[in-house]
Amino acid sequence: MAVTGRTALLAVLGALVAGAAPGWSAFAAVQALLLLAVLVDVALAAPVAALRLSRSGDTSVRLGETATVHLVVGNPSRRPLRGVLRDAWPPSAGVVEDRHRLHVPPGERRRLTLTLRPTRRGDREASRVTVRSVGPLGLAARQRGRAVPWTVRALPPFTSRRHLPSRLARLRELDGRSAVRVRGQGTEFDSLREYVLGDDVRAIDWRATARSTNLVVRTWRPERDRHLLLVLDTGRTAAGRVRDQPKLDAAMDAALLLAALASRAGDRVDLLAYDRAVRASVSGVARGALLPALVDAMAPVRPELVETDVSGLVSTVLTRTPRRSLVVLFTGLDPAPVEAGLLPGLPALVHRHRVLVASVADPSVAELAAGRGDLASVYQAAAAERALAERAHTARLLGRRGVIVVDAPPEELAPRVADAYLDLKSTGKL
Repeated sequence: MAVTGRTALLAVLGALVAGAAPGWSAFAAVQALLLLAVLVDVALAAPVAALRLSRSGDTSVRLGETATVHLVVGNPSRRPLRGVLRDAWPPSAGVVEDRHRLHVPPGERRRLTLTLRPTRRGDREASRVTVRSVGPLGLAARQRGRAVPWTVRALPPFTSRRHLPSRLARLRELDGRSAVRVRGQGTEFDSLREYVLGDDVRAIDWRATARSTNLVVRTWRPERDRHLLLVLDTGRTAAGRVRDQPKLDAAMDAALLLAALASRAGDRVDLLAYDRAVRASVSGVARGALLPALVDAMAPVRPELVETDVSGLVSTVLTRTPRRSLVVLFTGLDPAPVEAGLLPGLPALVHRHRVLVASVADPSVAELAAGRGDLASVYQAAAAERALAERAHTARLLGRRGVIVVDAPPEELAPRVADAYLDLKSTGKL
């Protein structure tokens, strides 16, 4: 039971009136009358325990967008339900308004609409629905909370989607669907056509030319049905924030762009998220269902504050991908974890696969390196220059072992990884 502000006001007014009369009898009589009114009001209020509550609406939403969840309140009693309902969710669900006024006649239902704008990836679960049923006098109310389960999954936003059209245009050039034909190592024969000015003379097919009155050249297209494994390092380095965004989120965005591009190119794409155990895995998904499967698998993944077990990661990759593949590892380039963990495990991985390491760089370090205003900024610039030099040295160490390194700020990582993939595809090095 809960009392309203009206009850408190009447209690104060009753005390003032009773105070004018001698003795305590008048005060006791006024308070007893008020208590009786409160009990009667509670008895006449619609029962809360019998309410029928159910949900419907969105079960997933991209981060930054809004989801709508409906709550249906059914009143099976013979008394009208008047009061307030609070639909509690965690703060990261971004509920716009969680309190609603209620008026449900006997035997009827009302639908309440809740708008959510999640601020973090992952599953956001409804906490508790609390209903306060106020009596006809407005003095007291019945109140009860009940769990009405519902989960809204906040998916990665895929902001790098805007780079997809330009990369697809380049892919069409490589794939021979436009006027430009590219000859690369390991590419597949496509067709024959007449020689035009600018064609590579090495592409002339002399046997076909001998049967024709014009020069004939071979055209080529990039190899298809290659395999890509996208590996997200979910260890402690992925928890670092760059411009108020976790590095893991930027890596996920780049992985989605690469997956969309590779699937359009006819290649197969799998996903693995790993630190000391497999946190997410997608494999063998058809092209049409690939992106939904990837965003759904990535959504609940979060960085773990542990050092990544590189030997376990390499072992898992080798077990899952027996044939030669392009392994794209999204991890950090911090010198200590790379030299102690990644470098010793690279030989086995590079021996069997083509490896590309993609890392999120912090642009604020470069900004600090340019500072020369005062003594403090000079010291900061020196520290930033040292950090940049160590990062470049780590990239060179990886490059000497045959690893392709892409190190870029969050907004540039996705397109640069996509360009590196297209470069490999154009030269037949997948």
